[in-house]
Amino acid sequence: MSNAPLIALYGPDDTLAWQADGARSAGEFLSDVAELVDSLPDFPSVLNLLSSRYEFLVGFAAAMVRGQVTLLPQSRAPQTLRRIAGENGDCYGLTDRGDPVEGLPCVALPSGRRRSDRTMRIPQIPLHQQVAVAFTSGSTGQPTPNRKTWGALVSVARDTGSRFGLTAGRCRAVVATVPHQHMFGLEASVMLPIQHGLAMHPGRPLFPEDVRMALEEVSGRSVLVTTPLHLRACVMAGLKLPPVEMILSATSPLARELAREAEERFHAPVNEIFGFAEAGSVASRRTVNADEWQMLDAVTLTGAEPDWSVQADYLPRPIRFPDRIAVTGHRRFRVLGRMEDQVNIAGHRASLGDLTRKLLEIDGVQDGAFYLPETGHAPLTRLTAVVVAPGKTHRDIQRALRLSIDPVFFPRPLLLVPRLPRNETGKLPREALRRLVEEESAHEC
Repeated sequence: MSNAPLIALYGPDDTLAWQADGARSAGEFLSDVAELVDSLPDFPSVLNLLSSRYEFLVGFAAAMVRGQVTLLPQSRAPQTLRRIAGENGDCYGLTDRGDPVEGLPCVALPSGRRRSDRTMRIPQIPLHQQVAVAFTSGSTGQPTPNRKTWGALVSVARDTGSRFGLTAGRCRAVVATVPHQHMFGLEASVMLPIQHGLAMHPGRPLFPEDVRMALEEVSGRSVLVTTPLHLRACVMAGLKLPPVEMILSATSPLARELAREAEERFHAPVNEIFGFAEAGSVASRRTVNADEWQMLDAVTLTGAEPDWSVQADYLPRPIRFPDRIAVTGHRRFRVLGRMEDQVNIAGHRASLGDLTRKLLEIDGVQDGAFYLPETGHAPLTRLTAVVVAPGKTHRDIQRALRLSIDPVFFPRPLLLVPRLPRNETGKLPREALRRLVEEESAHEC
């Protein structure tokens, strides 16, 4: 097979998405795409900044039909957009009406509804065609670009849906709290529905009540695509959600206790995706049942300790894991922590991720992270912890930490803050965390 269809398993009148003015059928979607194709400028790449998930998909599809590559910025900060545009040659922006980007030629989608394409002339996209460039989050350094083919996106979407048994007959819609310009958001909230005949909610609900309302707006049982940060907020808010077929989480490790609480409250299994921008989604697990991850069907492990990689027919080469892993069986592994996540203090080793997990388990802690400041050539290493815990004191947190961590890893200082500078997907960029620590430490001096 050298091509794959733009959308699969829809009839002309089947709902592909909702918009503010009602349901959008697969036939109407194809008409929207065909009209936009003719109005796009002749540039090799496009920054798709459309805020509606449906309109983003229309722009993404039209760009593919024109042979253009969609750039997926990790931030909408003007300096980030200018840098990406400058590094990727001639490009233009697809933006919401009245929301231009300075220095970049921009196009807005035509307004109004179009007649449905009842003949269902579905574009066939070559599997080898490069269709997107995704950028790493910057949580461990400078964001880097990663090129994606149509074959890679289709394979991940089909494998993910197959792994969880997601079909139009079992569930009806996908609601997501993650941005569609993020790699996980693109795979799980855009590609997953259009390759399995599901409908997508166009918005990105952020707060618990927004999530509840979005789930009520779609018909039938839904898949909630989210992050540990958003899931924690929904659990703490004590929400009663409409029927959910499954919750799918990614972007950062999900604590087993949080997964258990979510399953009990929302009466739905909580599954987790493991992936990284360089390779996309590669494995999954049901968090309450296992520490182990199981590879997706099209992905295999290659290499040996400590240099494990993933490979797939759609990847140009084996891609090295950014994490240390332990292979536990056929196509199974456990994550031991990021390569740069390990700290060694006075001969004692620990993972910043594990220390953070123990911090988040403390009663009353809403968010937090351990941080290792850069000390240059200084031999002395002291960890810092930043904590969001309204109503708790330094002594409360310190007392609880002493029960769960080795004293050599005790944070000095421990900073209580109103919030952490997480990005749209709940990740905590290292540079933003460094600035917060420096600012809060200066206040305490």
